[in-house]
Amino acid sequence: MKPQRWFGSWFPLLTFSFFTGALLTSCLAGGHTTSQGTGKRVVVLGMDGMDPQLLQRFMDEGKLPNFKRLAEQGDFRPLTTSNPPQSPVAWSNFITGMNPGGHGIFDFIHRDPNTMLPYLSTSRVEPPQRTLSLGSWVLPLSSGKVSLLRQGKAFWEILAEHGTPATVYRVPANFPPVESKARTFAGMGTPDILGTYGTFSFYTDDLPNDAANISGGRIYPVRVENFRVTAQLVGPENTFRKQGGAATVDFTVWVDPVEPVAKVEVQEHEFLLRVGEWSDWVQVEFELIPYLASATGICKFYLKQTQPHFQLYVTPINLDPSAPALPLSTPEDYAQELAEQVGFFYTQGIAEDTKALSGGILTQDEFLQQARMVLADQRKVFDLEWERFQEGLLFFYFSSLDQNAHMMWRFMDERHPNYDSELADKYAGVLEKLYQEMDEVVGTVLEKVDENTTLLILSDHGFAPFYRSFNLNTWLLDNGYVFLQDDSQREQTEFLLNVDWSRTRAYGLGLNALYLNLRGRERYGTVMPGVEAEQLLDEIIRKLLSVTDPETGRPVVTRVDRATEVYTGPYVMDAPDLLVGYNRGYRAGWDTILGKFPRAVLEDNRNEWSGDHCMDFRLVPGVLLSNRKLRAAAPALTDLAPTILAEFGIEKTPEMVGQSVFLGEPAAAGNN
Repeated sequence: MKPQRWFGSWFPLLTFSFFTGALLTSCLAGGHTTSQGTGKRVVVLGMDGMDPQLLQRFMDEGKLPNFKRLAEQGDFRPLTTSNPPQSPVAWSNFITGMNPGGHGIFDFIHRDPNTMLPYLSTSRVEPPQRTLSLGSWVLPLSSGKVSLLRQGKAFWEILAEHGTPATVYRVPANFPPVESKARTFAGMGTPDILGTYGTFSFYTDDLPNDAANISGGRIYPVRVENFRVTAQLVGPENTFRKQGGAATVDFTVWVDPVEPVAKVEVQEHEFLLRVGEWSDWVQVEFELIPYLASATGICKFYLKQTQPHFQLYVTPINLDPSAPALPLSTPEDYAQELAEQVGFFYTQGIAEDTKALSGGILTQDEFLQQARMVLADQRKVFDLEWERFQEGLLFFYFSSLDQNAHMMWRFMDERHPNYDSELADKYAGVLEKLYQEMDEVVGTVLEKVDENTTLLILSDHGFAPFYRSFNLNTWLLDNGYVFLQDDSQREQTEFLLNVDWSRTRAYGLGLNALYLNLRGRERYGTVMPGVEAEQLLDEIIRKLLSVTDPETGRPVVTRVDRATEVYTGPYVMDAPDLLVGYNRGYRAGWDTILGKFPRAVLEDNRNEWSGDHCMDFRLVPGVLLSNRKLRAAAPALTDLAPTILAEFGIEKTPEMVGQSVFLGEPAAAGNN
C-alpha cells in the first residue's frame, strides 16, 4: 500500500531554499568516494513487491531464465518481511538492520498523541522560525528544515566511514537523503513540487460527476473558445506573499478543428500532441519573487481527447533533478549529474499514477503507458550506473512490480470482486511481462558477475489478493471501544476529528496500527496504564482473532502482536500498542486508515487497487536470491545490512538484530 495523501506543507522550506540557496549551494564530498582498493563488488537489486510464489511459478514455466539460472547456481529463499509488511517499515529494516523499535518507522501514517492528528511517518518539515515583513512580502530570516524521521545509521553510512564506495539509488525511506559520502538518490517519500506524494492535474470541459471525490489529483474546468484553451499549472504555495496563494504558470492549448491534434504552449515550450500521445518532459518555472526567487519542476502532458470534449492530463509536477528545490541526493550535485547524463526523469517517490487509474482519469492502457515510462526512466539510470560500476556497493531500486501488482491483481484472479473476464483476456499477462523485464535486468547483471562480485536480489514483501476491506474503526465503534460526537458525520469526517475522546478507549489509524487512548500519553487519554491497559489489550486481541467473515466463514485477522513483545530498541514506546495482521485476502479499509467510520465492518473491495501486502507478515514474505549459497534457513530483511557489511569485512553495529545470511544461522525470531 502506498498512500497518496500528504500531511503538512513543504513550501516554507522550498521558498527559503530558493531565496537564500542555503540548502543547495554547498556540495558534500564530490564524485566517487575513495575505496580500500580491494576490487570487491556487492550488487543489490531491490525489486519492490516481487512475490516468491509468482517468481517460482514463472521460473517453473520457463519464463524467467535468468532468475532460474541465478537460483540454481546460487540460492533462492523467501525473505521474512517486516511487521507490519509496509514498504517504509520494511525498507527501514533493510537499511538499518533493526526492527521498528530501533528505527522508529511503524506505518505509513503515525499520529501525534498531543494533537491526535496524523502525519506521514518518514519525514517532517519545520518552517523558518524568523521572518521579516516588507509590504506585501514575507521574507525568511532563518532556515526552514526538512528532517528524515527514520532513526539509526544506514549501512551505506558505515561503508563510507570505512572508505568503501557506495551508490544507492532510490532506496525508500531515505528522503531527505541522509548525509553521507556515498552517492545516494532519494526514493519513496520524495514529494512532488506541491509537497504531496503525487497530485495530477486534469483539464476538461466535461467535468466528471464525482469530480469532487477523486483523490490524488485536481480537476480543472476549462472552455474551448475559438479552438483555444487557456489554463494554468498550479505550483507550490507562495509563502513569500502575505496574502498567500499558489504560484502558477499559464499555458495555452490550440485545438485543431479537424484533426485529433493540439499544440501546447507553456512558457518557452511549444509542442504538438495527437490524441493518445504523451509529451516529453517539460521544464516549467514558477516565479515566487520577481527576478529573485523561483521554483522549477518537470511534468508531462497527455492529450486524451479533443472532440467531442477536451481532456488533458498532466502528471504531478516533479522536482527538477537539474535544479532541485529540495535535497534529492548526496552529494548535492549527483542529481544534476544524472540529469546531464540521462536527461529528465521521475523524481517523485511513488511515480506510477495509481490514483489517476482508480479515479477513472486514466484508462487501463493509459496507466500502463505511464507506468512503462516510469520503468524506462529507472532503466536508463540503471544502465548508466551499471556501466560505470567498478567496485564497492551498488544498490538499485525498481518499483514496477509493486505498483502494477496493486493495480493488476484483479485481472489474474477470478475470485476478485473487481474481476472482469473481458479485461482479463487483455491484461492478465501484464504482471508476468514485468517479471520478464526484471529478468532481462538480471541477465544484464549476470554477464558481468565474477568471483569477486556478490549479487543479491531482494523484495521487501510479497503480494496477495485484496478481496475484502475490514473497517477496524467501525469494528471498534460497534464493540464499544470508540464513541463519536455526531454519528451522522461518521463517514464524512476524517482524521478522527469526530471522535468523543472522553469515552473512547482504543482507535485505529494507518494500515495495521491500533492504539489505546492511554492516559498520560494521548492528550485526552482515558485508559490507565498498567493493569487496566493490559486487560484491555488482551480483550481486544481475543475479540479480533475471533472475527470471521460471514460471507466466507474465514478468519479476518490471523495475528495480533503487542509492539512491546516483538520490537526491540529505543523507540518501542512510540509504536502502536497492537499490530493487526490480516488474513490473506483482507486489509484495512480505505476510510478507516484515515480515521473515518464507514457503516459496514466488512466490504467488498471493488477498487482498481486489487492486490496488497499489508496483512499478517507471515503470509506475504519477500524474496532473496543470491549468486552464493545462503546458510540462513529463514533469512529476514534485518539480515541484509549485516550481510552487506560483512562482505566488505566490516562488523555490524551492536544495534543490528540480524547477521550475515552467508555466515551462520538466521537472526532470532521476532526481529521483524
